[in-house]
Parts: sequence; C-alpha cells; structure tokens
Amino acid sequence: MNVSERAATGRAARSQAPRSVHGEWEPAADRADPVAILEAQARTRVPELIPIRHGRMATSPFAFYRGAAAVMAADLADTPVSGLQVQACGDAHLANFGVFAAPDRSLVFDLNDFDESLPGPWEWDLKRLAASFEIAARENGFKRKDRRSAVSTVARVYREAMREFAKLRNLEVWYARLDIDLVMRELRAEEGRKKLRRAEKGLAKARAKDSLRALDRLTHQVDGELRIVGRAPLIVPLDELLEGGQRDEVEATLLGIIDSYRSTLQGDRRRFLDTYRFRDLARKVVGVGSVGTRAWIVLLTGRDDGDPLVLQAKEAQASVFEPYLGESEFDNHGRRVVEGQRLMQAASDSFLGWCPAVGVDGRERDFYVRQLWDGKGSSDPETMSPVAMATYARLCGWTLARAHARSGDPVAIGAYLGSGRALDDAIAEFATAYADQNEQDHAALLSAIESGRLEAEDA
Repeated sequence: MNVSERAATGRAARSQAPRSVHGEWEPAADRADPVAILEAQARTRVPELIPIRHGRMATSPFAFYRGAAAVMAADLADTPVSGLQVQACGDAHLANFGVFAAPDRSLVFDLNDFDESLPGPWEWDLKRLAASFEIAARENGFKRKDRRSAVSTVARVYREAMREFAKLRNLEVWYARLDIDLVMRELRAEEGRKKLRRAEKGLAKARAKDSLRALDRLTHQVDGELRIVGRAPLIVPLDELLEGGQRDEVEATLLGIIDSYRSTLQGDRRRFLDTYRFRDLARKVVGVGSVGTRAWIVLLTGRDDGDPLVLQAKEAQASVFEPYLGESEFDNHGRRVVEGQRLMQAASDSFLGWCPAVGVDGRERDFYVRQLWDGKGSSDPETMSPVAMATYARLCGWTLARAHARSGDPVAIGAYLGSGRALDDAIAEFATAYADQNEQDHAALLSAIESGRLEAEDA
C-alpha cells in the first residue's frame, strides 16, 4: 500500500474502535482473582524466593503494579483495540524506562525491560504506561490536575511523536533515539541548571555503573581468587547455594549456557568474549515482577583481575500476553525477549543473546544473557515533583512511540490517533479508572498475606 492507503487504513480503524472507547474500564463479571494469577505464576518459580516477590509487591500500590503485568494483561485482553499491531513491550510502566550506555558509549534513554515482549496492540503498552504515571503520581500525593497533566502528556506526546514518525523515511525512524546529552541541553535551556541538579547527579551515577563498579561492589578476594560476595537471599554465590556434586553439576550447566549463548552473538562479539575466562557465578534476585525466575550473574575476567565482564543470565518464561495473543513464533523465550528488544530499542547491548539450558531437575528452561551493568540508571518516581514527572512523561511517551514505529506502521497508527485530543483524553480516563482497580488489587494482596494465603517477607 502507498502512504495514502496506509493512512486510510488507520482512519478506517476508528470505526472498529472509536478513540473514545479507550477511556473505558470496567472489570468483567468473571474477572480473574488477581491473587490467583500471582499464585499461578509462582508455580514455575524458585519457591524460596516467592515470599520476597510478594513482600516487594506489598509495599505500595505502585510496587504491586510493577509486579502485576500478568494481572493487567488479563484485563487488557477484554478492552477494545484498533487492530493495528506493533512489537509490544508487554510491561511498559514508567520504571521500565531509563538510561544505559549504547555500544558507542553515549548514554541513551530507552525502554529497558522486554521479558513480556510480543507482537500485540499498541494500545496495551500505552495504557500500561499511562496508568503507571497515574499510580505513581497518587503515591506522591499529587493533586488531581497534576496527575492528569502527567498522564495526558504521555498520551499527547506519544500521539504527536507517532504522527511525526509517519512523515519520516524508514531509515530516519530506525536511527531515531534520545541521546541524553542532547536531552539535558534542551532541559537546561527550558528550566535552568538548578532544577536539573538531581538529574545530572543521577546521570553521573549511571555513567559510573559499569563492570568496574560491579567488580568493586560485588566481588572480593578469597585465598587469592576473585569471588562474588554473598548477600543472601538477594545474591547467593554457587558455593553457598549448593555443595559437592550438585554444585559442580549446576556450574557445568551454567557454563554450558554461556557456551550455547555464544553462538547467538555476532562473530566479532564471539571472538571478543573468547578473550575472557570464567571466575565465579551467583544466583541473584532481580526486580519486582521477575523475582522467583532464575537469574544468575557470571563473573568473567580478561587481561587480569582488574578487567572484568559481568553478565546476567536470566530465565525467560512465556509472555503474559501469550494466553490472549497466541504463542510466540520463537521456540525459545530467551530469543523472544532478545528479538523484541532489538526491534524496540534504538541501541541494544553488544552482548545480548539467548540459549536453552537443562537444570539439575532435568527441566529445560530458556535464558537470555546481557551485561549486568552498563551505564544503567533509572529515575525514582517517588522523588519526582509534578514538573519533573511531566518532563519524564514526555521522554517516555516519545520513546514508546519510537519503539512502536520501528515495528508497526506509523502512518496507519498516526492517522488513527489523529491531530485532536480525543485519544489523549480517553487514555487519561482509562488511567484514572485503572489506578482505582490497582488499589483494590493491592488491597487484595495485603489481605491474602494477612490471612496466610500468601507468604511475604522483606528483602
């Protein structure tokens, strides 16, 4: 189709799903129990880590929301969609955006979590992102007008950015990215240096968060050998987790993961990885929603003990979208995550790859591998003022639109969104209604913990 025909397709989709319907949210009469969804997820995870997941989710409605991607996926499945598909993130809340170092070593702002990525409706990502701003703003005690401003900004900037991407050549869309140095220059011109001191401090911290920092924070010398420091239950070196033959078996399995993963890298990356040697590994608890999935940090060194490379091998399970959108085209969920990340991110980790592995229980699981720290940093929504949150909403809205434009049809989606505020207002209404639902679901989690149905612990 030519550009005019693609735009006509987008406008025609309004008859299937008028933009105003995206503001509707009403729980279905047979809506699944959110606690039961969490219990179902726990069955495939490390049992002793599940109480940590519940404890982290219990701390606040926003923390619950971070861990409840599966709950929201079930809810979104009953909402209207335009039929215009993209590579969806699957968990596009505001804490899953942040700063990291691109291969050219410049800091960029982008999405940084793709565990649930799958082709799907653009609306689902936008609604999850918008609702996260409403929930975070409530937690900060913002007035209604300030909450509305942040949420509306997400939707407006997403819409405007998508319409701008529709005018660009394909290569211009593909190479578009938010370089942090450029963003900071623009913000200084708008708001002055004083208001940006906290952001600049955070960027300096992100720049310092690399393999050398990991070496300093995560390792020590034991009998002249470099070893990962244990901080149970969050970081448990293999020596502390298992003993004897079982330890050797797990180590051999994980080394097999690294060897298998190597084949998914580009040739130059494989050659470079071969210059490192294995030193140690440990199980690590990561995130909120991911707690309980199997995640390992692998310590490698190059020239000497002062030349580290720290990788993270993380289990990838089925996307929370799959029950509603169908199974992934990829047999390996690690590959599903990696392919989604490469489609959506402007610049991905040079060491990003995937592999299957058989555990000591004889079960095959899928993993993806990336660097543990590489200039990574994220904003803490609890410290944001209304102005800062609105600014952050602009960054996230633009970034999500860019990610969707790379895999979807920006001409059709932009035509569907239109030049008016119909979509913006609808998304803001949805975010308000779903934040109410999330508070009820968080209360249900607290009740389940209090009654003994679920176990929770602080960590």
